[in-house]
Amino acid sequence: MKNLKNICKIAVVQAAPVLFDKTECVKKAVSYIREAAEKNTELIVFPELFVPGYPYGMTFGFTVGSRDREGREDWKRYYDNSILVPGEETDILCKAAREARAYVSIGVSERDMVSATLYNTNLIFSPEGEIISIHRKLKPTGTERVVWGDADRHYFPVADTPWGPVGSLICWESYMPLARVALYQKGITIYIAPNTNDNEEWQATIRHIAIEGHCYFINSNMFFTKDTYPQNLNCQKELNILPDIVCRGGSCIVDPYGHYLTEPLWDREGVIYADLDMEKVPMSRMEFDVCGHYSRPDILKLDVNE
Repeated sequence: MKNLKNICKIAVVQAAPVLFDKTECVKKAVSYIREAAEKNTELIVFPELFVPGYPYGMTFGFTVGSRDREGREDWKRYYDNSILVPGEETDILCKAAREARAYVSIGVSERDMVSATLYNTNLIFSPEGEIISIHRKLKPTGTERVVWGDADRHYFPVADTPWGPVGSLICWESYMPLARVALYQKGITIYIAPNTNDNEEWQATIRHIAIEGHCYFINSNMFFTKDTYPQNLNCQKELNILPDIVCRGGSCIVDPYGHYLTEPLWDREGVIYADLDMEKVPMSRMEFDVCGHYSRPDILKLDVNE
């Protein structure tokens, strides 16, 4: 393992996106980036699909074997507010990262340059204002599959940072054991998990992964309410039955020993600020190094088709 910078000053943003409005989502992200920069933050993390939001509870008119025009219209509106990578919106985020002199991780709905397919994507920007990691979600979960396609590239990228390799898996990708190992094999020290998952079981999962990989686990969730949705969508009956708080959040940071460095943040927007002691990463691997001395590569091997 290369020498690591001792401390990583991190900000984890738990905020509500401006659903179905990519322009306002980017503006809100830039505002948070600037706020974090005032505290000399070096790594700023946003949730899954912060641009243009996670359309929780919407079916887009899909049932098995059929779909309807009203659902297509809602989907087209979401499509129009998904972004090209690179594109106008990423240019704005590149500039914000450069001005903040920080690494920025953010989830977006990515619109393919050639096809009409959308991808659930996580981006990492460098302090120089460049996109240095594009990760498309391998398998959209459940009915997410009617909105986003399976990743066709950008499976397990990592960003080379002063604190070691930084990678991400999006929401339930973290339940894929081999996907986790694909990142561990690249030596990640910081595991970013943008997600929309506020249940109790998820908290158990993230603590397990932190100690399994002996890395920092950055749990980045969003908080948003029913009144966040546009009022003129076609699917108002679906939205009317949602709880007032649609996603409670629960963002937190877990250290390489599986302990909370910061407790989960519930039921409100907020920014978690913390200093990651990167010395803990190699120290924690003394007796268990998941892809090193504890891995038995003569018996077990993962081949990744990238």
